[in-house]
Amino acid sequence: MKNSLQAICGQAGVIDDPETLASYTETHSFDLLFRPRFIVKPKNAEQVGSLVAWANETMTPLIPVSSTGVKLRGDSVPSVPEGVVVDLSGMNKILNVNRQQRMAVVEPGVTYDALNAELAKHNMVIAGSLKPKAGQSVLTDVLEAVPRLNPMIQWSFFDPLRCVEVTWGDGTRMYTGEAAGGPRDLKTQWEKQMWQVQYMGPWMLDYYRLVTQAQGSMGIVTWASLKTAVKPLIHQLYLAEAKDFGQLTDFVRRAMWTRFPDELFILNGSQLANIVGQTPDEISKLKESFPSWIVAVGVAGRELVPEVRFKARSEDLIDIAQGVGLDLCEGIANLSGNSLYREVTGTCAGMYWKDIYAGSHQNVFFLTQLDTVGRFLGAVREIAERYNYPTEDIGIYIQPKHLGSSYHIEFTFPYNPDSARQTERVKEMVKTVSVSVSKLGGYFSRPYGQWAKIQLNKDAQSLSVLKKLQGIFDPNDIMNPGKLAV
Repeated sequence: MKNSLQAICGQAGVIDDPETLASYTETHSFDLLFRPRFIVKPKNAEQVGSLVAWANETMTPLIPVSSTGVKLRGDSVPSVPEGVVVDLSGMNKILNVNRQQRMAVVEPGVTYDALNAELAKHNMVIAGSLKPKAGQSVLTDVLEAVPRLNPMIQWSFFDPLRCVEVTWGDGTRMYTGEAAGGPRDLKTQWEKQMWQVQYMGPWMLDYYRLVTQAQGSMGIVTWASLKTAVKPLIHQLYLAEAKDFGQLTDFVRRAMWTRFPDELFILNGSQLANIVGQTPDEISKLKESFPSWIVAVGVAGRELVPEVRFKARSEDLIDIAQGVGLDLCEGIANLSGNSLYREVTGTCAGMYWKDIYAGSHQNVFFLTQLDTVGRFLGAVREIAERYNYPTEDIGIYIQPKHLGSSYHIEFTFPYNPDSARQTERVKEMVKTVSVSVSKLGGYFSRPYGQWAKIQLNKDAQSLSVLKKLQGIFDPNDIMNPGKLAV
């Protein structure tokens, strides 16, 4: 087997030493996981295609990985024995940046740090997620529909993702969206002024949707085109504080209706402290000084009359806030909005920011509507008290998605992994919380681990369709088996 893999990826591209294999099982997930048999590092799409063909011949599971460092969710760690991890982090080229079309084409190993540095040369930016880890793959982030801080650029649920190149589990390699119009060569398409902007197709089916939120269980994506934006000439992140979440709902609803904000997100005081604090002691002190809730609203002025645009939108949002009893200002509690903006849009080097306070963490996140958020806040608090978990340590992040059509709500539970008792308590509490929020109507759109059974078993017809689709695109079940349709 090793010789066959080396024939595809070269001798240096196949790794089987125990220490490295063990590092690919480091995860925050409590699910049953297995050490892979090999790590392979392809250099291009042709090698990926050869690996998929080999896996079908040998019936070997493949687990695609693009990000580096500890895996936060367990979706890219083998759930079955004798698997081969396909590490795509070495495929890290930024293939194209087009300012006129506001597009970038990236390989799976491109991180936010690398992409932001390249976009800065063109005075461009991309809507990012909340403070990703330093080795986070941009492509993985958008494929898994991790919420964007700027919901106003999401004209589809999966924006900024547009076209992709994918090798399906059966070995078929294809382009999706506008790129599928051919020829199947990006440089030739660019010469013909084709920029992979339109995500729909080919024909009547948007194939790119099959690889989104799929945890690598359909195929392996080897490049993706992403919508970007021109960097604002003026930008301010405004903050408003509230004693309870209910004070924020009217403002958020009205602000989203105007489409005036760029960024808009909500944090409780604990999560805000986790983001800006550098040590456990500092986080503890910040929790005492920060308000119970804050809403952050970004306003930008771009190339055309930036001052006029910025002034008008700022004044209108401040008026909307005052109308519901909130004070929208440039900073609160010795924290400026712009310093928070730098924190949430940058990456975290070293320890992941949610682990600083206690050493590790567990997340529960799902989609809901703004007017139902309160029921989940109360339910999670009641469950935490039942398990004697300190409710003041629960971090909460709420993010509108797709122009406010749905809301991502995320609960973070820090805990000490060196304490077996605390670890077991958090493990059981997360199970209880997951079942409870599902019964209350929370939708696990990214069904990792136990959430797959909780969510997919609620709809037998959809689960049947999902399994049939997997049978079409991955007939031998080689793509990350044990995930999704379990």
